[in-house]
Amino acid sequence: MSELSTTEHALLGAPHQYLTPLNRPTLEESLAWCSELTRSHYENFHVATIFVPKHARQHFDNIYAYCRVADDLGDEVADRAVALRLLDAWGSMLDECYDAPERSMHPVFVALRETIRTCDLPRQLFHDLLIAFRMDQVKTEYETWDELLEYSHYSANPVGRLVLLVCGYRDEPTALLSDKVCTALQLANFWQDVVEDEQRGRRYLPAESMVRFDVDEGQIAGRVFTPEFGAMIRDLVIRTRKMLAEGGEITGHVDRELAVTLNLFRKGGDAILDGIVAQDYDVLRGRPVVSKAKKLSLLGGSLLEKLRSRMLR
Repeated sequence: MSELSTTEHALLGAPHQYLTPLNRPTLEESLAWCSELTRSHYENFHVATIFVPKHARQHFDNIYAYCRVADDLGDEVADRAVALRLLDAWGSMLDECYDAPERSMHPVFVALRETIRTCDLPRQLFHDLLIAFRMDQVKTEYETWDELLEYSHYSANPVGRLVLLVCGYRDEPTALLSDKVCTALQLANFWQDVVEDEQRGRRYLPAESMVRFDVDEGQIAGRVFTPEFGAMIRDLVIRTRKMLAEGGEITGHVDRELAVTLNLFRKGGDAILDGIVAQDYDVLRGRPVVSKAKKLSLLGGSLLEKLRSRMLR
């Protein structure tokens, strides 16, 4: 990915690869920038886009690039005050993309403007994601399940809704099913990453669950697994799996091709939960992972589903 130059429009203090270029890139250059960022940062997302309609793939890359840069502005910048300033600047650049797109200088917004225009995407969904990234800077512990649902409303659900809009689905009942899948995926990642999050000074395990199952916060830092801790994670996994299954009904509300993609993400969430169960809920001894064999199985199954859906057209 080509380096960008620093100007008065740059995100000063941001990782160097995200600085705004001196000259406004062309649309073609911007689209390529977003696609390269997607390929280089998130293999699973890039692979999943193979299963979406061809006309939507570039839009997915543009949306992912917006999310990836915003996430890194929050997580890859050590100074919290600088991170918050950069997220505010990113939000201002988003508004400029909507209100005066000819002034956009960053390749993400030059490319994203085409997706926004073509798919008629509301700006609030993009701003909601920034709310979540700001929350990560100021809120490091969660007290209740409902607080986690609120966080997921901003951190995960907008992505699912954007995917639906790009694919032409604008009805609220379908979007609500998407919300359940996205929230469940976010929660599954929390239960998978308990140790990594603790090392970053964050705790997403709800305090109310810790109290209910008599789990002490020191157990996370000390990696002290007990039957009580296992019972707590088991309860969280069961609740998350139920939500994932309820949201999975979305596949009956969309076309076969998109259903294959959504099924892949849902099955990926189930696979994460299966990995936690396979460790007897001991997420403190190491991060539960989805094996390469399991990933290949999921992808192979999705490919067969995609081919079948095309044959049935």
